[in-house]
Amino acid sequence: MSTAGSAEPRLRLVFAGTPEFALPSLAACVESGADVVAVYTQPDRPAGRGRRLSPSPVKQAAVAAGIPIEQPATLKAVGAQATLAALRPDLLVVVAYGLILPPAVLGLPTHGCWNVHASLLPRWRGAAPIQRAILAGDRVTGVSLMQMDAGLDTGAVMLEQSTPIHADDTGGSLHDRLAALGAQVLAEALRALLTGHPPAAHAQADTGISYAHKLEKSQAELDWQQPAVALERQVRAFDPWPVATTHIAGEPVRVWAARALDRQHAAIPGSVLAAGAEGIDVACGSGVLRIAVLQRAGGRRLGAVDYLNGRPELRQPA
Repeated sequence: MSTAGSAEPRLRLVFAGTPEFALPSLAACVESGADVVAVYTQPDRPAGRGRRLSPSPVKQAAVAAGIPIEQPATLKAVGAQATLAALRPDLLVVVAYGLILPPAVLGLPTHGCWNVHASLLPRWRGAAPIQRAILAGDRVTGVSLMQMDAGLDTGAVMLEQSTPIHADDTGGSLHDRLAALGAQVLAEALRALLTGHPPAAHAQADTGISYAHKLEKSQAELDWQQPAVALERQVRAFDPWPVATTHIAGEPVRVWAARALDRQHAAIPGSVLAAGAEGIDVACGSGVLRIAVLQRAGGRRLGAVDYLNGRPELRQPA
């Protein structure tokens, strides 16, 4: 779409994304000066106790901005590809879309397909790079802007930006920081493209490759045979989803905050060693995990003191 008096037509941009992580990048596209001609997002899904169909965060933002929306169940269908081709996109920006882009789609836009990925590629290709970086004890992560190809996060990288992983970072806090960082990197690349100087793309290294497999609820259970430091990272990585779970003296609970203590013991892993104002200390394969915030089934989050008020039989000094 061209504007009155403009020498050249505006860049026709299609955005594809679904969850909250994609929202800052969508805003960057809208603010870039490009013509966002459509937003692609996954079909509405059942949510909440009533299981009513709920629009994705990206759909809600697109509706508010007045941008046309497409929600195909797949992009492999000929009809879906024809609809996208009819938009005549110069660029397709993909951020946590959740659908596979077949080769026919990758070849449609003049400038190809760009993807904002939440890791420093080639480390943590795949579905859950934020949580996997915390679980692995990585000290640094970041975002990569990649020119997509047919592989799984294997495309050439145009820009990247790093950020430290702090000792108190959770999956949620790191998610928010990387979402904002990804939008900054995308905005920089769009400025360069719009001035006729697109960023150069460089092939990923063929060493240091790792895969961030999708998180499952079944992975949430704490294995007390593991070292306390690993369990602390699991608690942080799985906040806000799927949330670490365990049993405290027979009761199932969700664990929202915990800290590893470098303390020797001869107790059976999973045993409560102490429970008081500072937390609930549980024996691990090595070290001790001090649980500070937890949640009973059907209840709200509680500090350890409030939880112990309901289970005074657990109280014991360190």
